[in-house]
Amino acid sequence: MPIARPVQRAAYRAQQTTWLVNCLAAHQLLRTVSGTKIQPSSRAVAEVRQRYADLIGRDLSNAEQGLYPRKLLFQMPVAGYVRRFPRLVRDFPRAIRRSRRGDYKDLPQGVDLAGYPAYFRRNFHWQTDGYLSRRSAELYDIGVEFLFLGMADVMRRQVIPPVTRFLREQSPERPRLLDVASGTGRTLLQIAMAHPGLKLYGLDLSPYYTQVARDLLRDVPDVSLVAENAEHMPFCDNYFDVLTSVYLFHELPRNARRNVFREMFRVLRPGGLLVIEDSAQHVDAGNVAFFLERFSEEFHEPFFPDYLDDDLAQALPEAGFEVQAADPCFVAKVVVARKPLEASS
Repeated sequence: MPIARPVQRAAYRAQQTTWLVNCLAAHQLLRTVSGTKIQPSSRAVAEVRQRYADLIGRDLSNAEQGLYPRKLLFQMPVAGYVRRFPRLVRDFPRAIRRSRRGDYKDLPQGVDLAGYPAYFRRNFHWQTDGYLSRRSAELYDIGVEFLFLGMADVMRRQVIPPVTRFLREQSPERPRLLDVASGTGRTLLQIAMAHPGLKLYGLDLSPYYTQVARDLLRDVPDVSLVAENAEHMPFCDNYFDVLTSVYLFHELPRNARRNVFREMFRVLRPGGLLVIEDSAQHVDAGNVAFFLERFSEEFHEPFFPDYLDDDLAQALPEAGFEVQAADPCFVAKVVVARKPLEASS
């Protein structure tokens, strides 16, 4: 028997409030221990709260409109995160020491760093091992949920409504979707739950994160994962109907961003859909810009300042895309674009 909508709404809001309260308490404790001080304006705090509330409402509305199944509202693996949280907490002192030393090259021994571009060989977020160990991959998702107040998966699944609308409009035969920078597979898992008929592909530069994604997606029947650089995708021209990407471009220098845009254009078929979710930028950040700039300073994001000024809605047309929408999404934005029907790769 389906759960009544008011009951489901109340349960969902209670779930997110629990995450919010616990994450805020943990943030405060971490700032106290690390000695970090932050003094946002009342306007910045008010805008973040409003954007948080707006995304909660949007998530509920999307599910109720059938843009993705209601079960996605409750798919966060809480038990698994609870088990991993002590490991994350034990790593905080190492991350704090690394930050104080400014040591962003504290990477694991035995990894052939020559196989990765220079911008990738660093400890983003001061996290242990950077993106170059399974241990890092296993702690990544709980880490970003902690950072984004329990809203990481909520933000990720905002790429799904444009995909749903596109599939309803186009009805392609056995459509192919590629998630670029698929990481641990959380975005692909939610897409698979919403659209089980898709042929799914994931591409990520880290083989360790790809290993964890394979474990997460082991019950998804039609998914292929590859550890390769998005600047040089190992796919044919015009191969995919849909491309998605979540939180990639703020970690790339400008020339690498442009290379990935060109590769996306090449592998997407004419008329195909591109949906990018990434950090908000100065053009649409408003008072939230304070928090974004602090993020760049505190979490070793060396390419983030340039990204903040490199408006995606202006950069994508340079690669040939036609941008259809750019909407705020808490501290992020969702950009929807198409490859023109008459375009060639």
